[in-house]
Amino acid sequence: MISVLSYGRLVARAVLGGLAQTDSRDYSLVTASCGFGKDFRKGILKKGMCYGDDACFIARHRSADVLGVADGVGGWRDYGVDPSQFSLTLMRTCERLVREGRFTACSPVGILTTSYYELLQNKVPLMGSSTACIVVLDRRSHRLHTANLGDSGFLVVRGGEVVHRSDEQQHYFNTPFQLSIPPPEAEGAVLRDSPEAADRSSFDVQLGDIILTATDGLFDNMPDYMILQELKKLKNSNYESIQQTARSIAEQAHELAYDPNYMSPFAQFACDNGLNVRGGKPDDITVLLSIVAEYTD
Repeated sequence: MISVLSYGRLVARAVLGGLAQTDSRDYSLVTASCGFGKDFRKGILKKGMCYGDDACFIARHRSADVLGVADGVGGWRDYGVDPSQFSLTLMRTCERLVREGRFTACSPVGILTTSYYELLQNKVPLMGSSTACIVVLDRRSHRLHTANLGDSGFLVVRGGEVVHRSDEQQHYFNTPFQLSIPPPEAEGAVLRDSPEAADRSSFDVQLGDIILTATDGLFDNMPDYMILQELKKLKNSNYESIQQTARSIAEQAHELAYDPNYMSPFAQFACDNGLNVRGGKPDDITVLLSIVAEYTD
């Protein structure tokens, strides 16, 4: 029989042993990007630039790495509005909030909400709509926090398998949830979702995990198995290797988007909804490819 005192010592050793095995290192994201506008011009990631009507950002502040993608709704072009301005301004605002430290790591939806309401308060009206996905790594807790509104999204790959993914949000076929600012005369006639409606998740990540954040131009043209095949080429967390793989993924999606005989994920989804569709889906494509690595200044 074990005495109460002996039992207590055993418990203490177990607890201390568990603490000793806890990884006290800070983690970070090593991220590269690549993308294409639908007009075939390759984008170059610079602050304030985008790929077609897509936009993205990569930012750091103290104990968190943050990145995001947004897909401007192209239908606004029919009304004389440049769709890229909404997504670009939204991502610029998110990036500024992060760099100023005006966010909480565990609440990426807060970044999205604050940014959207800043746009609403602009003195010069900014009309348009956009989907959005925000991903935040808390370096110290090793937790990834996400907020996804619409059909952009993310995958987390570990050991060659998808272990986490975002849920796509659609009102109906090819009509994703979206943040919108309509003109006064169109109030009530334009889809307008709240940023708080974003799908949220939080989970632990491990060193070496691969995080792929992208707009629907990728996911509509490349199924998971093709993406995983490309990710097998990624051998380390070296930035150049990540950049090369991101480019390879974006280029393959871009090529498939213009293949009329290819049964793309988008075409399959259309068929599931009673439409006779085949081929890729020409669209803007934005890919942010990240690896979870040990943090270094």
